[in-house]
Amino acid sequence: MRDKEFEPSYLKLYRSGELERRLHQLEEMLRDCRVCPWNCGINRFSTVGGVCRAGYEPYVSSVCDHHGEEPVLSGYIGSGTVFFGSCNLRCVYCQNWQISQDRDYFSGTVQSFDRVARQIVALQEEYGVHNINFVSPSHFVPQMVRIIYQAIPLGLRVPIVYNTNSYDSLEALKLLDGIVDIYLPDIKYADDAAARKYSRVKNYTQHARSAIKEMFRQVGPLQVDEHGVAQRGLIVRHLILPNDLAGSRESLKWLAEEVSPQVTVSLMSQYYPAHKAKEYPLLSRTIRYPEYLKAYQVLEKYGLQHGFVQQMDAPEYYQPDFRREGHPFEPEDDSSF
Repeated sequence: MRDKEFEPSYLKLYRSGELERRLHQLEEMLRDCRVCPWNCGINRFSTVGGVCRAGYEPYVSSVCDHHGEEPVLSGYIGSGTVFFGSCNLRCVYCQNWQISQDRDYFSGTVQSFDRVARQIVALQEEYGVHNINFVSPSHFVPQMVRIIYQAIPLGLRVPIVYNTNSYDSLEALKLLDGIVDIYLPDIKYADDAAARKYSRVKNYTQHARSAIKEMFRQVGPLQVDEHGVAQRGLIVRHLILPNDLAGSRESLKWLAEEVSPQVTVSLMSQYYPAHKAKEYPLLSRTIRYPEYLKAYQVLEKYGLQHGFVQQMDAPEYYQPDFRREGHPFEPEDDSSF
């Protein structure tokens, strides 16, 4: 059952008119696009382009109930997940590459704001999902807020999850204060050279760390209801890469010392060599048990006691197919925590 006393803060912003004001501010950022750190400068109201190759209306590849997120997000009913198409990174090992990098595919997934708003409210009302989880929103922040704004009169009232690669604009994030209830950022790398080589992105470490600090400032440590389902707070994901290309020790140490040892960490072992990864020898295999154990021991060393650790067989579970009819995840095989 949903907590009857909890009210997402975006509802208060909506009633006061502040949500509409924030929406207009965010949409103005699309006129000379600075929605993410690439600052491409194109007018997305009239042009489809920039690094993300997107215009005004969003690419939405799937809207579904998802049971493979962290237990506090999937809960006992599921997370209402909106998968945006395209991305502002180009990870050579992307497990969602069909929707993030295959332009022939995602360019055909443009959806109207009204349609997506109705879909997420249907997930809430018909499935009873615990939250609405926007995946890869960094290049669609204004569009995400417009969807929320249009869904509220239809009855939207569950927490909003911002599920991001962390290559986020601080200007945009600050405008999300009070709109997003739960931040779910990745901390992908501790080294910009690795980020450039494997995700085709510049200054990732600086931007990601600044973004995560801002997220924690807004929502603080994870808060759950009496059923153990998340209502508010920060959960930081770290995907272990083979040959320590993710810099696990440096990233987890930074979280503990520069953000808080109270941060909830989701340590992920689901890496498998998807997309172009087999072209890169250091990424051409799944992780090994000593690598998994070493990352786990780093959590203990720096006192990061709150969170989740994926099973070693997670790569067998997380293999979505966004061309699959109806649902990108096999219902019986989408949980690895």
